[in-house]
This record gives sequence, C-alpha cells and structure tokens, in this order.
Amino acid sequence: MEIIQLPEDMQRRAGECRRARRSIGLVPTMGALHEGHLSLIRRCRAENDVVIMSLFVNPAQFNRTDDLERYPRDLEGDSRMAREAGVDVIFAPTAEGMYPDGYVTYVNVARITERWEGAARPGHFRGVATVCTKLFTICRPHRAYFGQKDYQQSLVVRRLAADLNLGLEIVVSPTVREPDGLALSSRNVLLSPEERRQATVLSRALFQAQAAVRGGERDAGRVRAAIEAEIRSAQLAAVDYVGVCDPDTLEPLVRVTGKAVAVVAASFGTTRLIDNAILDPQPE
Repeated sequence: MEIIQLPEDMQRRAGECRRARRSIGLVPTMGALHEGHLSLIRRCRAENDVVIMSLFVNPAQFNRTDDLERYPRDLEGDSRMAREAGVDVIFAPTAEGMYPDGYVTYVNVARITERWEGAARPGHFRGVATVCTKLFTICRPHRAYFGQKDYQQSLVVRRLAADLNLGLEIVVSPTVREPDGLALSSRNVLLSPEERRQATVLSRALFQAQAAVRGGERDAGRVRAAIEAEIRSAQLAAVDYVGVCDPDTLEPLVRVTGKAVAVVAASFGTTRLIDNAILDPQPE
C-alpha cells in the first residue's frame, strides 16, 4: 500500500492507472476509521481495480475551531485498517497542500444546502463541495463511495458531480449501525458512557417513525413531532433539528405520500450527532 501526500504525486499516480485502463474507486474519509468506512472500502474493492482512500480532516468544512481541533485523528491505526481492508493508495495531503497560500476558489451547491446541516453549520457544505471537487480532480476516480448516514452530504455530492459533468459515479451505501442502533460515526468516541447510552434515542426515534409510516401515518407534521418528542425524552439530548423531507430536495413535507427521509441532529454534551432514515409507506 502506498501513502501519497502531495496532490501532484497523487494526480500523476491516478493518471498512470487511467492510462493502463484500470478502474479507480475513491473512498473519501477524514480518518478515525470505523466499520462504516470499512464497508465502503470493501465495496469499492469489489467494484474497482484500484482503491484509493483519501484521509484528510478538511478545515474548510468546520465552522468551529474547537470542533476541528477535537476531531479524532489516528494516522497509524487508520493506515493499518485501510491496508487490511484492501486499500491500494492512501492520499493523505496536508491542509497547506490542499489550500496553499493565496487559495481563493470555492465551490457552492445552492438550494439543497440551505436547510438542516447547511443552516446549522454555515459554510460547511461549501467546504464539502470544494474538497470533493479537489479530490475528484486529483484522484480521478471512476466511482466515489459515500455513506447514507451523511444523507444531505450525499445529495450535495451527487448534485455537484452531475452539474459539473465530472464523469464519475457517486455510490451511496446504507448506514452501518452498532447492535443497539447507534449510527457509526467517528464522533462517537467523544461521548461519555452515559451520553453514548442516551444517544441511541436517535435511531430509536427514527425506527419508530418508519413503523408509524408503514402503519398508515401520513401526516408529516405528526411524524416529525413524534420523532422530536422521543429524542427529547433523553435527558442529555439537545435537539438541533428534526425534519421529514422530500428525499431528493430535502424540502419539508406536509404529507408522506411516497418515499420520504427523516433527518435529525442533536447534541449529547459537547458532541453533535446526525442520523436519518428513509420513510416508505410501501416498503419492498
């Protein structure tokens, strides 16, 4: 397994793979790998000739310095896990390498970034769209792999790739969860034992909403209110937002007449978590 730091070296390596007609899969990460990341790597390995994993804690998508500083980092452990999962190349640039002195170019995806995470974290999706554009042009993948846990992010990246004619497939895999339902996240290690126990309320509220919609509930307002009430039943939960939305535009719904998505964000102590679930009146 190679570890490449300089963008120009990574671009040169990707060009060699392209010229050899080898398909490239990219798994973008910010490190602190867990089973969710590994599931993306394994799928990428099965579907491509070359697996590139980027490892970059992107400062442009953090709107709070303390959040950036607290983000878990473990290059040695991440490299070991990546090698064992089948990664061929780790692209691990520095912030200075990605955003050198004089850097002034940013990418903004409108409309679908204006609610939910976009409203709660101003500038976040500009940072996501910018770094993804750079990763795609540096690593030149045929496919890029993302997890559904960051549902809004996956929509943003799909829109970005389509609008800019980047010529790659965006593959989104289902959320990977702990046995008790908590969505896997690099931030989970920041929870205290009691915060970790109470954080399962997020998935529990979402699963209850899925059951309600399957059972015939169509009023999106009632579904949203029930999700929020369940989350607030956890003493340590501070609700940021709860939405029941169109799965393509993330606009709030009045009624659930087809597939919808429920999105939630809440803090437990100083750790903010997000989650989501597809609500389907007629599941397969």
